[in-house]
Amino acid sequence: MKHLIDPTDLTKEEIDQIVALAEDIIAHRERYQGSMAHKKLATLFYEPSTRTRLSFTAAMMELGGQVLGFSTPQSSSVAKGETVQDTVRVVGCFADIIAMRHPIEGAPQVASEVSQVPIINAGDGSHSHPTQTLTDLLTIKRELGHIDDITIGFCGDLRFGRTVHSLIKALSRYHGIKVVLIAPDELRLPDYIKQDVCDKMGVAYRETDNLDEAIPELDVLYMTRVQKERFLDEDEFDRVKDSFVLDARRMGLAKEKMAVLHPLPRVNEILTEVDDDPRAAYFRQVENGKLVRMALIISLMEWKNDPAHTMPEHDSPIVNSALHCSNPKCICNNEKHERRFRLAENGITRCWYCDSKVR
Repeated sequence: MKHLIDPTDLTKEEIDQIVALAEDIIAHRERYQGSMAHKKLATLFYEPSTRTRLSFTAAMMELGGQVLGFSTPQSSSVAKGETVQDTVRVVGCFADIIAMRHPIEGAPQVASEVSQVPIINAGDGSHSHPTQTLTDLLTIKRELGHIDDITIGFCGDLRFGRTVHSLIKALSRYHGIKVVLIAPDELRLPDYIKQDVCDKMGVAYRETDNLDEAIPELDVLYMTRVQKERFLDEDEFDRVKDSFVLDARRMGLAKEKMAVLHPLPRVNEILTEVDDDPRAAYFRQVENGKLVRMALIISLMEWKNDPAHTMPEHDSPIVNSALHCSNPKCICNNEKHERRFRLAENGITRCWYCDSKVR
């Protein structure tokens, strides 16, 4: 069975198929009305969401299917202490496919290990957000006409930004990708993404804290919020906060064909004066999210029993009860699951569920 837990669960060819299907849906929506008739999508959202949950709901409804589930765990048996795996076993009796968002990293992974229906990770903590990645890839394709041979700048919170981590993983499969990492020191991209993804896949990248200096070379600018709560020193936040705000002046430094993306919601990192710029693609990006999720649902349902589309093979995990994941928000530190680890490219042992270092 095929699940989508991490962007690397899809081959580049499968990603391209989903993007192409989304483009065909855009061109011929009438062909797909009713394609999921009599099918049910369960949305299990353990933390608040507006765009992602409604996007899945709208996608399934436009395909003629039905939606059930919950938008808060307090309205489910989770409030009684039910585990993720038990919840998924139960909901799989009622639904044909499940979309899950969870604040605990690795929760969709353990769900996929027992599920009898496809699981879609709709975001797990600060770890991964693969359907946003598909949204971003479709948006880049529609805005620029291609995904290969682009220079993309990621700006803001790159340390905790799961959308950034996921998109870099996916782009590493494409040709000629150059990455510019624009962030304060406190919010730089985690080493495991730089080492296990960029270095391993030969993705050229550089780091800077100067948006003005970086923006003229970019084909895509991916903005994220610089989060005040991530700083231990409020004076340090006040020092850097305005360095990562996109305004009309900075847009004047950019290429004529550059596309500005943002996973939303925004706070003050993109001023409203940018909204009317034709290069501001973040609201078109929202519409693309619904369309690509329609394509993903169709694809996973078609691949459900197809042996040509299964989960990628990985080396067997290291099982060692003496090791501990260093991430307090990992599923293995919040529910009783076997502690499993993997040996990364640089020889560091990382958690199987959340990629954090072992202590």
